[in-house]
Amino acid sequence: MSLTCFDVRYEDGVAHLRLNRPERKNSLIPSFWAELRTLVEEIDREARARVIVISSTGRHFCAGLDLGVFDGGMFRASGGGDEPGRKRAVLYQGIRLLQETFTALERARVPVIAAIQGGCVGAGLGMVSACDLRYATRDAFFLVQETNIGITAEVGQLQRLPKVMPEGVAREMAYRGMRLPAARAESVGFVNAVFDDHEALLTGVSEIAREIAAKSPLAVWGSKHSLNHARDHAVDDGLDLVALWQAGMYHPDDCLESLSAQREQRAPAFEDLRPAP
Repeated sequence: MSLTCFDVRYEDGVAHLRLNRPERKNSLIPSFWAELRTLVEEIDREARARVIVISSTGRHFCAGLDLGVFDGGMFRASGGGDEPGRKRAVLYQGIRLLQETFTALERARVPVIAAIQGGCVGAGLGMVSACDLRYATRDAFFLVQETNIGITAEVGQLQRLPKVMPEGVAREMAYRGMRLPAARAESVGFVNAVFDDHEALLTGVSEIAREIAAKSPLAVWGSKHSLNHARDHAVDDGLDLVALWQAGMYHPDDCLESLSAQREQRAPAFEDLRPAP
């Protein structure tokens, strides 16, 4: 696959996806959406890695949608002749397709980690909101920019932010279009940790990703699946799900390997997940 928006490398069970348009503040052009979704779905389907890290280049992590997206008509309804209902239906389907790109991050069997420096704005915020873990530099900030330009954020910010930070903070960001600095993002639980600079961020996130990749991939997948389900369902529903998971997926091999490795003071060796059908 020829890539315009990403550099990709694999190391120690970790897939590193790096946004590579720093001269445009890594703004999201039309090709970004297909590239990210395809990369994540292929990594997941083919079990190429145990963790995905999304990082960036330059001063800012992501400036949101590239203005050329609007000029190029990506958000303009087309087809359906002049009948407004049919034209609007095409627009609806287009937005849903964009949303699916970030939903792919949640659906992946492996954890997705975002490493954020500088500005994380608009749709960029929608992307990191769909990740499992978020780490940032001290100069990072988060912004629902859409409110400031007269539109409603549409790719998951308003749906996911209240799940990963206090609802009042998410509402304030959406209504005021204000910056949320990294320090406050950490204090409200949106960011897991803050690093002094970009180099320290990438080093720290790589270490965390390798640590996760060394765990049983099946246990990590089960944890992600259960946590995502628990976020959107009642406690008893979640308990029932994890009971079914254990009844169907649990096998003692990984547990025995973990215990043996601890006893023998060595790193455990776990089988990768199988490619999905």
